[in-house]
Amino acid sequence: MKISLSQSSPKLNRSNLEDVLRVIGEHKNSDVIIFPELALSGYMLQDKLYEDAWTLEELAPMAALSVDCDIVVGAALWDKATVYNSALYFSQGALLWCHHKNHLPTYGMFEEGRYFTAGNEIESFDTAYGKACMVVCEDVWRASTFADIAKQNCDIVYVIAASPARNFSDEGLEIEQQWDALLKSLALLTKAYVVFVNRVGFEDGLGFWGGSRVITPTGYAEHTLPLFDVTVSEVSLNHKLQKLERYIAKNS
Repeated sequence: MKISLSQSSPKLNRSNLEDVLRVIGEHKNSDVIIFPELALSGYMLQDKLYEDAWTLEELAPMAALSVDCDIVVGAALWDKATVYNSALYFSQGALLWCHHKNHLPTYGMFEEGRYFTAGNEIESFDTAYGKACMVVCEDVWRASTFADIAKQNCDIVYVIAASPARNFSDEGLEIEQQWDALLKSLALLTKAYVVFVNRVGFEDGLGFWGGSRVITPTGYAEHTLPLFDVTVSEVSLNHKLQKLERYIAKNS
């Protein structure tokens, strides 16, 4: 299975769709391509949210491209007159699954709870590459999320994020170290590959750190992208290795 991690720098406007479609076209030989949280919208939308949020009908060009490869992408999405911070999975020309972010941070620099509506469930879904689950950023910072995902017996967990850089120390970027610990714990607990894609770039004084990575079911960071750089990286997941690691993890 070949996946592409697209560590992008979204803008606060609707031109992101054009950029995402271009990247998909350049990497359509992948089995799955993954973009960050709110890759189609930008993060600090605030009152602009209701103007720039997408409907599924407007994303028909992306659905069409999913005939060539599956697509995981984050967007501000209209759903029944409500706007969610969503992770979308397109496959075979249609939307296969949608996860609405459950936990909306509204503290410090974060104001999501003021603008978005929270989702209330985490479920798995079947793809051509195994059973998958999707979560968005703050979802991972809850023990209940780990428990919900563990019940699903997934092969792959996609985690998309827009995590700002903060807490620099002599040992490096503390938020990256915290995320790394969370992602490795999630992989060990769920016995699944964890694919994490975080955005980069700047918005209104916030800088996003990137550092996207793939964690094996035994908690090993198999691939890690650079900090702060826009990049697309193609990564192969070995299904035989995955089955072996899941067996070892389940029986250790």
